Amino acid sequence: MSRFRPIDRQTDYLLPPSVQEWLPETHLARYVVDVVEALDLSALERAYAGRGSDAYHPAMLLSLLIYGYATGTHSSRRIERATYDSLAFRFIACNQHPDHDTLASFRRRFGEQFAELFVQVLQVARENQLSRFGTVSLDGTKLHANASRHSALSYGHAQKIEAQLKAEVQEMLKLAEAADQGNVPEGVDLPAEIKRREDRLAAIATAKAKIEARAKERFEREQAEYEAKMAKRKAKQASTGKKPGGKPPKPPQTGPQAEDQINLTDEDSRIMKVAGGGFEQCYNAQAVVDTESMLVVAPHITTAGNDKEQVAPMLECIQALPDGLNQPTRLLADTGFYSERNVQHCHDAGVEPLIAVGRDAHHPDWRSRFEEPAPLATPTSHVEQMKHALKTQAGRAAYALRKQTVEPVFGIIKSVMGFRQFLLRGVGNVRNEWTLVCLAWNFKRMAALRLQ
Repeated sequence: MSRFRPIDRQTDYLLPPSVQEWLPETHLARYVVDVVEALDLSALERAYAGRGSDAYHPAMLLSLLIYGYATGTHSSRRIERATYDSLAFRFIACNQHPDHDTLASFRRRFGEQFAELFVQVLQVARENQLSRFGTVSLDGTKLHANASRHSALSYGHAQKIEAQLKAEVQEMLKLAEAADQGNVPEGVDLPAEIKRREDRLAAIATAKAKIEARAKERFEREQAEYEAKMAKRKAKQASTGKKPGGKPPKPPQTGPQAEDQINLTDEDSRIMKVAGGGFEQCYNAQAVVDTESMLVVAPHITTAGNDKEQVAPMLECIQALPDGLNQPTRLLADTGFYSERNVQHCHDAGVEPLIAVGRDAHHPDWRSRFEEPAPLATPTSHVEQMKHALKTQAGRAAYALRKQTVEPVFGIIKSVMGFRQFLLRGVGNVRNEWTLVCLAWNFKRMAALRLQ
């Protein structure tokens, strides 16, 4: 008698199978479907004209994208294959199989609406009392653009290549006009070679114009900062009667520099220094994370490699949220975000800042963990108040939440969800995709919090 269960792939089901029996009640796919179908998708539904064959419902397509990003399936082609191979994707798609063009078109067409849906999901989290959204952490991480750094063209190199191509075009034109073309190598099509170089010259001219426009914007920004610093020095000299110490700021240089670059594949991306050393073609992905629930409250994308200028834009993103989400009591950030102006931005927004002023020693004396600083003499500046708060036991305990909230979120998004490179190009599309990534993370986190 056999000790094994029979293998039978021929007998039909005695009763019709039900998609509700495919997944356990606590499965992430069920949670995604339940929440998405409860959202207000009327704006997406109205965008369909109603002509032609019936379209796939936006709730189903959105659920496929969210579950795909949450489980490391980002490409529309892989999601299409998963609707055949994966029970979870089959459950979401109701045993239908939207093709990759439909999925990619939906993601591109409704990218702007992802921000509105992101806010609706945060409201669901608040209504379910998953968090009070009081203390938040801010950080940034570099994510690879859908472009190679070898496709970058610097202004200096563009000028060099441009001169070389122009000389080659002139040489070929002379050979084409000559009666005796014996000096032309066999098999060379002069008109085609000339056109190819002229096309490259046109592309280089376009790239140079964009670099020059960026340089102009940079000069105007740096000139305004320079004039503000000089005005501050003059005011200080007038009030004290003494010349300010230190070197005066240098005026900015006009025009593009030789090292200014643009990427020919994704012109909005920038070469940035990445963790572990080296430089890659990246975007700087910012996120404000709630320390209580680890939900992303506000995602953002910037083309600036430095985090120092991101406090004010992220505070604006938070303040644009609906009531109940838009007024955290405390903001935590590492030393890369510190400046006196950023501390003032936080106070102007009614948020207590705890931004590290410098790096802490790795092995401090054990007594320092239990010491309390002497009370501050009044009055003091906002920066001095923040420095004092960071030295207190309560301040150190609050700041410690930063490292165990926002950094794990980035780590899980990169390592568990597998999102290390954007699929879309252009800062607008990349911003929409980052919102979708953070939306998928919030679903993943909310499903876990629900089971706790």
